Amino acid sequence: MASLLLKDVAKSYGKVEVLKNIDLDIKTGELIVFVGPSGCGKSTLLRMIAGLESITSGDFHIDGERMNEVPPSKRGIAMVFQSYALYPHMTVYDNMAFALNLAKMPKDEIDQRVQKAANILQLGEYLERLPKALSGGQRQRVAIGRSIVRDPKVYLFDEPLSNLDAALRVDTRIEIAQLKEDMPNSTMIYVTHDQVEAMTLATRIVVLNNVTHTIGQVGTPLELYEKPKNTFVAQFIGSPKMNLMSAKVVSGGDSTTIKLDHGEEVTLPMASKDASPGDSVSFGIRPEDFVVAGDGDPVIYSGTALYTEKLGEVTVVYLKPAAQGEPSYIAKIPGIAHVKKGETLNLTGAADKMHLFDAAGDSFLYK
Repeated sequence: MASLLLKDVAKSYGKVEVLKNIDLDIKTGELIVFVGPSGCGKSTLLRMIAGLESITSGDFHIDGERMNEVPPSKRGIAMVFQSYALYPHMTVYDNMAFALNLAKMPKDEIDQRVQKAANILQLGEYLERLPKALSGGQRQRVAIGRSIVRDPKVYLFDEPLSNLDAALRVDTRIEIAQLKEDMPNSTMIYVTHDQVEAMTLATRIVVLNNVTHTIGQVGTPLELYEKPKNTFVAQFIGSPKMNLMSAKVVSGGDSTTIKLDHGEEVTLPMASKDASPGDSVSFGIRPEDFVVAGDGDPVIYSGTALYTEKLGEVTVVYLKPAAQGEPSYIAKIPGIAHVKKGETLNLTGAADKMHLFDAAGDSFLYK
């Protein structure tokens, strides 16, 4: 299909800077997901790729050809919007065939393309129905089918599942994943605010920072989860977000020892690049990596249970610190943990699940 290259791309509305220093190389066949907080510019970046928004500065290429001034219709891109945008008076077949009819494509080729897309999306039995006779998930599949029949170079998805209820989102997410398997050479860019969609669908995830207006990190889902490059990504990827604690470096070398603000020393089995004794750092551990401390285990955090969520497969415990002035944290305990409100929990964790960030919020340890 197509490869895309964005080089030092920026977008401003007058003096308001929305995106800057966007460098991104998307390879043929990847499914790239843009995520980030509201206002980070992920939909704006998608619309710039589509040609629906102008690029203030920088260069955008598709297959080596500069696209900055190329109109949307000439870019070889098909877009699936948050709203289905189906013609209510047309059947599923006619909705999917509409763009091909406008292009005056031969009828037999139109039929072949529509039938092929309907087969991929399991819409064959619905081709003669009107949109009002379809569920939300089926309507979104029709919108996707309308893109497939055009055989574009790049597929763009702008939060396509946000209008669906929870059960339909799961079903349709699986269908999109299956669609990507059925079209392995297709290049797709997907915008979502849903981390589950990002983690399960993406070849690579692009995390956009709404404060710096830049890319926070690009990587595979597990890279972002296991090796976040900064505190922004560390706390954005994962739910609930990563717990961060203030600490000081005690010693560096092949391993790094830190002293948490509440007094406990922790040694991380990671070599530091430029940590010096006395440096202020942020120590991070994900809620799911906390473990209830046994006798003799080092206590990373001690807190009082304020509220628990028993979800069956996991119990989420919201903790108030035992010592005044410390921040509150969250722990996820596997299974159904019978933790009562007011109960004190002493928590530890595996050293290889811990993270360390410098005063600027950047990761500076090699795992």
